[in-house]
Amino acid sequence: MGKIKSVRSITPSEPSEPTYEHFRKSNEQEQLESAADGEKSRIRLNKLIADSGISSRRAADRLIEEGNVTVNGKRVYELGTKVDPQEDRILVDGKPLRRKFENVYVMFHKPTGVLTTMEDPLNRLTVKHFLSKVPARVFPVGRLDWDSEGLLLFTNDGDYANKVTNPKSEVTKTYLVKVDGQPSKEKLNKLVMGVTIEGGKVSAKAVEIVEERGKDKYAWIKIVITEGKNRQIRQMFAKIGFDVLKLQRVAIGRLRLGSLKKGELVFLNDVAAERVFMADQPKVVTDKQSYKGRANSSKRPDSRKVKGYKEKSTTAKLLI
Repeated sequence: MGKIKSVRSITPSEPSEPTYEHFRKSNEQEQLESAADGEKSRIRLNKLIADSGISSRRAADRLIEEGNVTVNGKRVYELGTKVDPQEDRILVDGKPLRRKFENVYVMFHKPTGVLTTMEDPLNRLTVKHFLSKVPARVFPVGRLDWDSEGLLLFTNDGDYANKVTNPKSEVTKTYLVKVDGQPSKEKLNKLVMGVTIEGGKVSAKAVEIVEERGKDKYAWIKIVITEGKNRQIRQMFAKIGFDVLKLQRVAIGRLRLGSLKKGELVFLNDVAAERVFMADQPKVVTDKQSYKGRANSSKRPDSRKVKGYKEKSTTAKLLI
């Protein structure tokens, strides 16, 4: 047999009394861990403003530098300031900063003579003048020319705005156009086939004469496009020999202007906001002209798509 090694008996000792040094080190460790956790929850103020969708990071820097941002009642000017979105109360231009999930979608009927911009160095009338009742800092999705009118969207949702304006999304925009003459069907067909304007070749998805609105001298044309080049429709009609006298955007996708008056706006729910991604196709437009076509629509889950918005029979006459 092998020799058994001796084993030293170890008696469990009583836990020693905690010393001051023990408490000091423990407290310091807790403070460090708490500070680390707090630092993780803090982010740069300009990033938080940009993430909320009301501006770009650079524009957020400008808002801070100009003293338009307060944190817990104190005006902030330093760009490197960090905040806790859950604990700190942040105001931009006196309005609470909305969190990213609190997206706002607005449909506005822009009148002519109004610039699609939030600021103008010449102090001309801009769309910002009409947004005083909107409880968030929103920006226009796309644009309408100064001398054009109709449907214009506003939001603080940057992802939504980018998707709507991205050419790959092919979001349809429907316009009513009054021209100085009576273009033939052959000339209108050229718009569908494609014409070259400043910025490249463009084409219409659909073109249609609105019979009941036209007169002997002037014609009203409904045109559907997906591009959004500068003064595109005016250039397209100029290519076939006609000047545009009046231009009104009546729909984006299947979100329609309807009876909304000039200068008025309505808030959209998520269902209504998503209608812009439903293509406005000629057959759909034709079906919606008649009450028979409306009756055939057995299900209209989003009939209350806009708060306070009601369709009128006159919208059928506009072919929208």
